[in-house]
Amino acid sequence: MTNDAPPLKTIRRAFEIMDVLKQQKQVGVAELARQLDLPKSTVHDYLRTLRTMGYVVNDDGTYRLGFQVLELGGQVKYRNRLFHVAKPELERLVEETGEQASVNVEERGEFVILHTEFGADSLRLGIYPGLRTPIHTHAGGKVILAHLDDERIQEIIDTQGLEARTEYTITDPDELAAELEAIRREGYCADRNEQVVGMGAVAAPVTIDGRAIGSLGIVCPSDRLLEDDYREKLAAEVQKSANIVSVNYQYAP
Repeated sequence: MTNDAPPLKTIRRAFEIMDVLKQQKQVGVAELARQLDLPKSTVHDYLRTLRTMGYVVNDDGTYRLGFQVLELGGQVKYRNRLFHVAKPELERLVEETGEQASVNVEERGEFVILHTEFGADSLRLGIYPGLRTPIHTHAGGKVILAHLDDERIQEIIDTQGLEARTEYTITDPDELAAELEAIRREGYCADRNEQVVGMGAVAAPVTIDGRAIGSLGIVCPSDRLLEDDYREKLAAEVQKSANIVSVNYQYAP
């Protein structure tokens, strides 16, 4: 199969079913068939196969994702070097600030949370490893975006667009370009209300030879970032941790 070959419909449909279950937690066969515009018999066959493999569980006629999916995602995270190197620094950030801290990566033009630690004062927004969001809507994504070459940045914008998650999200390419330039100059990004109203974030890139392999970010109530001293404190702490992770990623055993 070449890269230009169309995807196999059977595999694509299986993952479409899993995507619906991911979004809605538990769904019956009839509702799945309606949403996917497929015959109920076809959906039932897919569910039976996924259930046999452990990826779907039947709870009295409704279906949900099984813990086999959790095992699969856990393996991906625990085999990742960046996760292991960053985890001690996330714990330090949480201890220092009481806020939520995460290590993040870019994949297929999206912002992906690899791991999160929670502090005593953390927001609880349902953030979890594997969560994907538009890369331009979060400080942790923008610091990665700022270290990509211009061609790749344009490719992401062309492919993913500049979706407005809130009224504060940057959706103008020129405004985004200006912010990315400021990030390169200052070494970090702080944003307020761009992904979720009430949420603020401060982030710095993890770089190897000028290339961002990920980012460290701190999430807090957005109003806290109105305080210059507090914002500068978070920026200093997250930059310190990102620098440590950048070094340890290259040299730690």
